[in-house]
Amino acid sequence: MFYDTEKNDHGLPHNPFKAIVAPRPIGWISSQDKGGRTNLAPYSFFNCVCDRPPIVLFSSSGYKDSVANVDTTGEFVCNMASWDLKDEMNLSSAAVPHETSEFDLTGLEMAPSRLVGPPRVAKAVTALECKHLQTLQMKGLDGEEADSWVVFGQVVGVHIDDSIIVDGRVDVTRYKPLSRLGYMDYAVIEKVFEMGRPKT
Repeated sequence: MFYDTEKNDHGLPHNPFKAIVAPRPIGWISSQDKGGRTNLAPYSFFNCVCDRPPIVLFSSSGYKDSVANVDTTGEFVCNMASWDLKDEMNLSSAAVPHETSEFDLTGLEMAPSRLVGPPRVAKAVTALECKHLQTLQMKGLDGEEADSWVVFGQVVGVHIDDSIIVDGRVDVTRYKPLSRLGYMDYAVIEKVFEMGRPKT
């Protein structure tokens, strides 16, 4: 099949776009407003951009608290969501008033960061402390501004629980990171394989 995204004439009961661009890692973003109130929200439009320097991004549909907090304070933490924290991650996606902290809502313990102000999720076995680089509002081909905002941050500090390091490498099968698929579907990484690059 083929469909024109402008017409959205795929004929399916649900838009397949996000099911095709999958799996996507979940960036579980913790931030603070200028008054020090904490926010924690999962973003499935998340990924790394480059490693020299290490830069990540997350994209928000709507100018939500996470984006506003990062724009205001210039800092955030990306906690990687794992199988053991799937229920808390899902609960933290609830639409709640600004003054409600998702740490309180989920019962998750906060842990202090080293180089940035926002706390990290204490039970998250990996966390990336980030400094804000820029926020971009997306535009379509027609030049119209979309209600989508992309936040770029440089990773300045990395937390890794020693329990997931095996033979000097992070073993994702130990902490089972979650990924977002289409619809209401998620996946968990439990098996990996290696392929070396071809020699020229």
